[in-house]
Amino acid sequence: MNRIITSLLAILAIAGVRGAEQPGDIPKLVVNITVDKLRGDYLQYFNYSFGERGFKRLMNDGLVYRQMQFEFPNVNRASAIATIFTGTNPDNHSIVAEKKYDFESHREVSILYDKDFLGNYTNENLSPLSLLCATIGDELKMASNGKSDVFAIAPNSVEALLSAGRYANAAFWLEDYRGRFATTTYYKDIPWYVDRYNSNEVIGKNTETYTWNPTRSSYTAFPYNQPLSPFKHYIYKGEKDCYLKIKTSPAINAEVTNLTAKFLEYADFGNRANPSMLSVTYYAGNYIETMSNPYSPEIQDIYIHLDKEIERLLDLVEKYVGIKNTLFVVTSTGYFDSTEVPSESFKTVGEFYPNRCTALLNMYLMTVYGQGNWVNGYYNNQIYLNRKLIEQQKIAYPEILRKCAEFIAQFTGVQNVTTSSELLFEGGEVGNASFRKGMYKGVSGDLFLELQPGRILVDEKDSSKSRYLRNETIIAPLIFFGHRIQPQKVYRIVKATEIAPTVTHVLRIRPPNGCKEMPLQEFYP
Repeated sequence: MNRIITSLLAILAIAGVRGAEQPGDIPKLVVNITVDKLRGDYLQYFNYSFGERGFKRLMNDGLVYRQMQFEFPNVNRASAIATIFTGTNPDNHSIVAEKKYDFESHREVSILYDKDFLGNYTNENLSPLSLLCATIGDELKMASNGKSDVFAIAPNSVEALLSAGRYANAAFWLEDYRGRFATTTYYKDIPWYVDRYNSNEVIGKNTETYTWNPTRSSYTAFPYNQPLSPFKHYIYKGEKDCYLKIKTSPAINAEVTNLTAKFLEYADFGNRANPSMLSVTYYAGNYIETMSNPYSPEIQDIYIHLDKEIERLLDLVEKYVGIKNTLFVVTSTGYFDSTEVPSESFKTVGEFYPNRCTALLNMYLMTVYGQGNWVNGYYNNQIYLNRKLIEQQKIAYPEILRKCAEFIAQFTGVQNVTTSSELLFEGGEVGNASFRKGMYKGVSGDLFLELQPGRILVDEKDSSKSRYLRNETIIAPLIFFGHRIQPQKVYRIVKATEIAPTVTHVLRIRPPNGCKEMPLQEFYP
């Protein structure tokens, strides 16, 4: 009998991440670390260059899911972050991309553009109101009757606003042209230490040039393009794209940590009666000037610097709140992009010209339905039709979509065409389910094109925006660390929509209102 009891106690000791919780035992602070373009394979390749208290600490002491996936194609930082924080896909939360095209004004605008709110340290008019579902922070605010603090800090506006949500205290991002941490007048709670940081400490305040020197004498993670000559980048404050360069260099992650340090020092997170939430976004993509080289030493150096920032953030939280009082959620936006174009030595299978495609489609529709501008344009692998003209001519919407799809499908380079009618009303083929999850009516187009990989998507107006088509999905890790988390490696694939209900489960609050997933099974006793 004693042997049986001993065995049962041993099983209970190791079973479940949160099996021995006590009433009220919830973290005082949740720190969401979203790393844009973080690659799980790069964490493996660059592991030799990391210290012991950054990524290695998370991987060794955390609950590590090796692969987190999004359920829709064409993932980008806006749709990814909105999905992570709402626990639902773009077909519910409405954020399909970072920008949308306004065909009336013929220009790109932020998906979060809102004329009703001014910018603070920026000329942009933005708010989180385009995000139609609640975030984790929104639910925490409602559960605490507004007493919990929710802040977000990020390199870019969509990252900050979408990780913060509608009811957050505030969200901050580095503005593109003056290099200050900006926000929107939508939020009313601007801490004094943010203004002081902008005045005295933000990057470029005390220097005219940011110099990026290599951390190592050699970079050996990739056996390609060797030997690699040492790089040295000078980013001058007076340059037009100075801060756009900063945002793809190690400097941006240091800036995010620097401002986060002010919140940890002054916001008193660990001593509040209700838990607080701090969402931090870092960058792990390539440098803007080496985007065409996916094996550059710059990308390796960015990870080395990022590892140090992760270490610094963990140490700051330990100092002001305590690791055991904090739940860390670390994940990736799940995609990677570059401007790589194969050289003449490696011929591609051809090109695809969107403007020619839409022009020919419009000519075809004129032969069928008469004169008119039937096609508004092409954006983000989608074709937008002139719905006003379609309604005026009393043409059945599914009919014109079918004719368009049949015509476009004949183009060389087009793998598949799906219509919005199929996705919204007819159900479509089983394989189109992912397209359905990644679109939102009123924002997405009328025809969704799946182009063949290996082709060059040619931008006839700006050749620098032409790109080589390839699958940009990556191995995206998900890590929980800190409060009551026991080390564990999980090798099954998990969904991005499972993150939000897991965090709210730990906080003992409702999942976000658009979320349909259950918490990850490791968080049940």
